[in-house]
Amino acid sequence: MMSDRGAQRSSLSIIVPTYNEAENIGELIERIETSLKGLDFEVIVVDDSSPDGTAEIAEELGRAYRNVKVIKRPRKMGLASAALEGMREAKYRLIAVMDADLQHPPELLPKLLERAKEGYDIVIASRYVEGGGVEGWSFWRRLISRGATLLAHTLLPKTRGVKDPMSGFFVFRRKVVEGVELNPTGYKLLLEVLVRGRYEGVAEVPYVFKARRRGRSKLGLREVFDYTVFLFKLMRQKRGVG
Repeated sequence: MMSDRGAQRSSLSIIVPTYNEAENIGELIERIETSLKGLDFEVIVVDDSSPDGTAEIAEELGRAYRNVKVIKRPRKMGLASAALEGMREAKYRLIAVMDADLQHPPELLPKLLERAKEGYDIVIASRYVEGGGVEGWSFWRRLISRGATLLAHTLLPKTRGVKDPMSGFFVFRRKVVEGVELNPTGYKLLLEVLVRGRYEGVAEVPYVFKARRRGRSKLGLREVFDYTVFLFKLMRQKRGVG
């Protein structure tokens, strides 16, 4: 196994958790392939038994692109556990996590990879640094997002230097989480990586979070409640309580 500073630093495993993304997965994979053409990478689609045929579409593309792997799970088990399962299957030491709904632009992957090559352990696609932003959000959606970030900064000191600790689109070195116990039912994987991981440099790259073109958003009151509970659990565990 080559070191993080060796040639594998330019290789990337991209983990894409999916549930009912049949309308988006084909375009996503095509755009990843175009964006990273000429580079050494793999795409790992981890599907939670989508009834709309997401996994089957990804498998069909996998026959055309040999670097696409599909993991089919028996039921809906959640994004964090899907990402963890994908990490176990990843063959490279640089790992990207992104959503399948096209709100995370695959065209940003080369820039994230370039910053990782500079030596950063975690590189985050950020909505809240200069040049970043969101598209098509209501006032209340913006307020919820800003409030969630403020709450994370308040309760979890290790996140305070990161403008967008809630991002679901990021690249990190495998060594950041080696030997670290991550909660497979966690709400936001990046938050756990920032709080529990072992890392030095963190960089943020601006991007505009696009409005969802197809399918339905999975954000609701239940997700807001789960996130708040998750933050308090992380805070207590870091303090050695409970």
